Amino acid sequence: MFYVYTKVDIQQFGKKSYNESEKKMSNNAGTCKIVKFEPMSEVGEELSAFAEDFFEVVTYDYDDTGHEQLVGYMRQDGQEEDMLAAAKARGIALPAYQTEMVSSDDWLTENVIKFAPVEVAEFLVYGIHEKEIDTHGKIGIKVYAATAFGSEHQTTKGCLQAISDINKAIKPQKVLDVGTGSGILSLAAAKLWPDAKIVAVDIDSESVTVAQQNAVDNGIEGQIAVALSDGYNADIVQKNAPYDVILANILARPLIEMAPQMASNLKKGGFAVISGFIDEQIDWVIGAHEVCGLKLIKLYRQDNWCAALLEK
Repeated sequence: MFYVYTKVDIQQFGKKSYNESEKKMSNNAGTCKIVKFEPMSEVGEELSAFAEDFFEVVTYDYDDTGHEQLVGYMRQDGQEEDMLAAAKARGIALPAYQTEMVSSDDWLTENVIKFAPVEVAEFLVYGIHEKEIDTHGKIGIKVYAATAFGSEHQTTKGCLQAISDINKAIKPQKVLDVGTGSGILSLAAAKLWPDAKIVAVDIDSESVTVAQQNAVDNGIEGQIAVALSDGYNADIVQKNAPYDVILANILARPLIEMAPQMASNLKKGGFAVISGFIDEQIDWVIGAHEVCGLKLIKLYRQDNWCAALLEK
């Protein structure tokens, strides 16, 4: 199972209307070449920048060992030789890779963007491409699927389950979502707790744009303040602290590094949801939070991925 973080011309998808974006996507008919690079512990900034400049679409996938895999999508007129030449010109040593061809009426939608509705606890996450959707009484969370990275991943599901469990204990007034990505967890919190004010931050400016747009499309932009922040360092995070609930669906290492900041920004008696780590990292991650005064309430396991509900 992969966590797909897709950056698909965010300036187009984030800032223009979805109708305009769909027109752009309609030009993606024919053959597409997919380049799958060997999974690595981390995709470096130089390789990432090169890929996003060269490929039509780039995805970053996390496998069940926590390794990151870069996947590039080229239009039918793209050539492997051009990729190699462009990399050489920039002094980039490309990792080992495999290529495959796909052919469809719309390869971008069928292979990168489209995803089935995901039902977790009280929530139903679905894509904007769904023309009609029956939520069956669930809380609907609508996201533009081109940027719905993580919507089907085990960690996101674990976090949504934890949010549902928090709802049984408290009705928070202030919520912080660190590493918000597409904003799925913030959207869920806003819809579940309509009286809550939510601060959603991410280190990636494109994610901020996407989360803002998703808030608008769900009609809750007035409830969510989205901002650029390296962890807890932005002024908006500090000015609104402490929080009743903090959500952090990232990865093991940054969770551990930011555990003291999570604890200091969380109210006593407040709840935290952390996710993005695997079974082998449980003791490491949970231990780092316990020494900061956070107690494990519940662990959510799906395949090899984990989420945890903590209380201060």
